Amino acid sequence: MNFVARKNFSQVFIIVAALSIIALILWNTSLFFERLKNVERDKMEIWAQSQKSFSTEDQNDYLELNLLISRSNNNIPIVVVDQNGEVNLKANISEKITDDPERFKAYIKEIRTQNEPIKINILGGGTQYLYYGNSPILIKLKYYPIAIVLVVFLLIGVVYFFFNTSKISEQNKLWAGMAKETAHQIGTPLSSLVGWVEYLKLENIDPSHLVEMEKDITRLQTITERFSKIGSIPNLKERDIVHETREAYEYLKARTSNLIEFSIDVPDKEIKVALNRQLYGWTFENLVKNAVDAVKGRGKLHVQLAEDDRHVKLEVHDNGIGIPKHKFNTVFTPGYTSKTIGWGLGLSLARRIIEDYHEGKIKVKASEIGKGTVFEVSLKKL
Repeated sequence: MNFVARKNFSQVFIIVAALSIIALILWNTSLFFERLKNVERDKMEIWAQSQKSFSTEDQNDYLELNLLISRSNNNIPIVVVDQNGEVNLKANISEKITDDPERFKAYIKEIRTQNEPIKINILGGGTQYLYYGNSPILIKLKYYPIAIVLVVFLLIGVVYFFFNTSKISEQNKLWAGMAKETAHQIGTPLSSLVGWVEYLKLENIDPSHLVEMEKDITRLQTITERFSKIGSIPNLKERDIVHETREAYEYLKARTSNLIEFSIDVPDKEIKVALNRQLYGWTFENLVKNAVDAVKGRGKLHVQLAEDDRHVKLEVHDNGIGIPKHKFNTVFTPGYTSKTIGWGLGLSLARRIIEDYHEGKIKVKASEIGKGTVFEVSLKKL
């Protein structure tokens, strides 16, 4: 998944998450409202029946009131015991509990702790005790505030992520704009240099000097193209990665200290991949410069290109200071650097170029403190 696709996915995820949170809150609120409304309706039915029973001496009205009160409780678990501890009535309790004497005894102890028992004086001087637990709706209401708090924090997190992503996007646009402007500013003196080289050719200057000048001008043009492509999706073309690797290798070798011992091992045939040559060259340059920094100006640097059935793999070896294993991923983080100078953008740019633009992989394949590091880039073959 490339950078643009990930960005679009993040936006869709934020919208879906926000709508889901709102729907969850509305659904729960509606559910509790309807249940409480029904409870109040039942209470009003009982109140109306009680008023009717007060205004009449008909025993049927009293019986109807008692039946109504008994039937109105269809969710609160109750257990009625006499003064000897014998169970006279049980309701709204799972059969799995009531059919198991031990579990039922433990359940009675549990509901005793939930609510204060109600003493019932009955005719004939007897006494009963009503033990009742919390209804399902009361249990839900008990934990509902916690759920609401969690939902609110989740919503805050989503909003923060959205604004943070927007801020990062704005910063990326700013850096991309600055890079494009830099490329534009370099273009003017670069065109002038090209003109001066052509003029010097007419003045019978040593051709060997002009060849190196032309190489540097070509390099500047490549750098300008790199900066101009920042912030936009690059154009990938079918190219021979062996040729592109060897060309970049020769250029960097000629411009690096003689104290660095270069070596290269690449196939003697073409290997076609979908490549943007400027950005691939930039990645290769960043890996080579990282290796040169690792050996502190004196050491060995080996470049290897190999293939399997589906991929071609570029490896850059050095015998430098090495990288701790717990920092294998950290080195690709923007701003991370072990040097006293530099912005720590080289390897992060390399990862973005390879993984976001070329849909490949880049990683620290191996490293040992004091012995060196191997970086690996893997790209799909065509």
